[in-house]
Amino acid sequence: MSEPVRINKYLADQHYCSRREADRLIASGNVFLNNRPAKLGDKVGDSDTVRVNGRDRGQKSTSRVYMMMNKPVGISLNKKTEHNIYDLIDLKQGFFPVGEMSVRDEGLLILTNDSFFAKRLALPKYALDQEYVVEVNKPMPRGDITKIQNGIILKDGMTKPAKVRQLDPHRFAIILSETKQDLIRRICSELGYEVETLMRSRILTLKMISTYPIGNWRNLMESEIEDLKKAAGITVQETHAKQKPWTENKKKKLARNRQAGK
Repeated sequence: MSEPVRINKYLADQHYCSRREADRLIASGNVFLNNRPAKLGDKVGDSDTVRVNGRDRGQKSTSRVYMMMNKPVGISLNKKTEHNIYDLIDLKQGFFPVGEMSVRDEGLLILTNDSFFAKRLALPKYALDQEYVVEVNKPMPRGDITKIQNGIILKDGMTKPAKVRQLDPHRFAIILSETKQDLIRRICSELGYEVETLMRSRILTLKMISTYPIGNWRNLMESEIEDLKKAAGITVQETHAKQKPWTENKKKKLARNRQAGK
C-alpha cells in the first residue's frame, strides 16, 4: 500500500491540474473526498475516492489524457534543453506538446499522451484556427494591419489572408491557420517591426483566459477534446485504434514539414 499524499498533489499526479489550481478548486468546494467536501491539507490513500466537478479522478497510466497549459516565456518544448515544460509539470506517462511553440512565445499549449491525436492536430492539412495577441515595438498604422490581412510576401512565399483586429496602437490580435515556423515574427519583421510579446490565446474553441496563471495547467473537458477531434477529422474508430509510438525521426520529419508549410 502506498503512503497517503496531500489531495492537491494527488490531483497533480493524476494530471488533472497543477497544485495551485487544485487548491483553488478545493477552496471553492468543487472537490469531494469520500463523498464529503475536501479540505486543504486532506490526504488521499489507496482506498479513498476523489471527485472533481462531479467526476471521479484516478486515471490509469494507460489512459489517454489531454491537457492545456499557459506556457511562460523562456520555457522550451524540448526536454533536452534547460528550462523546459517538463520542469513545470511531471509528465511521467509519455506526454508531449501538440505542435510547435517558440521559447520566446507564451500562452495556450496542448499536451497529450495520445500520439495519433498529436500527429493529426500538428499536420498542416488539419491546421486549426489559432489566435494570437501580438505587441510590437512601435505604433502600427491601419495600412500595415490591412497588409497583414491581405497577405505578405515572404522569402518562402505569400502568406494566406488573415483576420486581424487592432487592440491599441502597439497591439493586435491575429487568427491564423498556417503552421509555418515563426510566421508572425517574420510578417512583422518584413513590415519593419520587432515583436515584443506574442501570446497564443486560442486554438479552435479552446481559449486561454487572461486570469489563468502562467505555468498552470488543467485537463481538457470532454467537450473540448471532441471539438478538437472533430475539427481534425478524427473518427471514433481512429480514437480507439491502437497507438503507434511517435519516434524522434517522425517528430523531426513533421517539424520540417510544418516549417515548409506542407
